[in-house]
Amino acid sequence: MTNPPRVIVVGAGLAGLVASRHLAAAGADVTCVERRETVGGRVRTATKDGFRLDRGFQVLFTGYPAVQRELDIEALELRRFAPGAVLAGPGGRSTLADPIRDPAALPAAIRNSEVTLRDKLRVLRLRAALAQTSIDFETVFAGGEDETIAEYLRGRGFSERFLENFAGPFYGGITLDRSLSTSKRVFEYTFAALAAGDIAVPAGGMGDVTAQLASNARRAGATIETETDATSIETGQCSRSGNRSDAANRNAPVAVELEGESERSADAVVVAADPKAARNLTGLESIPIEARACVTQYYRLPASVDLETGQRLMLNTRERGPNHVVPHSAVAPEYAPEDATLVSATYLGEREESDDELAERTGQSLETWYPSRRFDRLEPIHTERIRFAQFAQPPGIHETLPRVRDAGDGIYLAGEYTRWSSIQGAMESGRAAAKAVIDDRS
Repeated sequence: MTNPPRVIVVGAGLAGLVASRHLAAAGADVTCVERRETVGGRVRTATKDGFRLDRGFQVLFTGYPAVQRELDIEALELRRFAPGAVLAGPGGRSTLADPIRDPAALPAAIRNSEVTLRDKLRVLRLRAALAQTSIDFETVFAGGEDETIAEYLRGRGFSERFLENFAGPFYGGITLDRSLSTSKRVFEYTFAALAAGDIAVPAGGMGDVTAQLASNARRAGATIETETDATSIETGQCSRSGNRSDAANRNAPVAVELEGESERSADAVVVAADPKAARNLTGLESIPIEARACVTQYYRLPASVDLETGQRLMLNTRERGPNHVVPHSAVAPEYAPEDATLVSATYLGEREESDDELAERTGQSLETWYPSRRFDRLEPIHTERIRFAQFAQPPGIHETLPRVRDAGDGIYLAGEYTRWSSIQGAMESGRAAAKAVIDDRS
């Protein structure tokens, strides 16, 4: 770019940090403003008494193209979950392993009675079919007929037992929608990514992802200002019509008003705030704000306690209790001090129960899954109530999402709400917004 443009990026979550990096690397004068004290948006990690507590249960899918492109995976020191899951219900547990990735688990996979042999064979066939699918947004999400995940799986012959015991809780963890009413496109994309990579967390917590993205942005030349809240955006010559035909309008200055100080002028503004804030700033009603909520509660157990999950997620095959339980320190020992074990339980939706009531319910669930054990030493240490963890993604929603230039001249959108609700969607949207700015200024 000639005559480096001044660009303000509003929001220092995944999308904003990726956009800032690519813009600065292309020669733009970039300032990224973030209303919170820290960067990261929903991807943050807190520390408490030696525990590392992510903001709700979050993982990296290493098969995501944006993860491979935007992150130094080796530097994150990833700790990987074992493939498959432990299915837990009244009376006990069983392991549903992935015999392709873990051949030693084949006997356990065959013995598992929670899922029928026919369903297991259908999973292998579906895995082989989707492994051939390009993990590309346009390939999976661009048009065509859509349906729910439940309809998609039933149409391929999967039993109700499979949907209830595995698909419901597993995709409840991914989409926060145990009913499987989410778009099949999310299933196809994530299933293909799982076939191509692992589920993992950084040794230092998911906050290391945003820390690395922020470091990359600063290294490229971007400035990041925290505790700086953008309250309004105004273009110099054009209403927010999305019309890109007039070069003069395209390059008109944009004013950003920041709380507590006078407005700043920029050649372009990238709105990478959360969906509700982005809708308020742009006036775009196509930005989705119907939310999926969840509550994740973290617990301390003695270091001697082993849930015997083999570093796998534990899925609740029944509706009552948490959707899934995660053996954090069994997967990533760095998440807990040496004298303790860290586990979490995630409940879907906004829960009316108090923190103590949720902890009691988790203990009761564990005691039904481990009939010979007591969990009276299960100590709750933190509860994270996330009212907007994802936007809802029913069939057909992806055609209605806003495009990067829909907010009007000089204003660009970067957020998962321009693609799909995921780490992949957020990071890829940041890259796409930066490219749009660069193309329009070239």
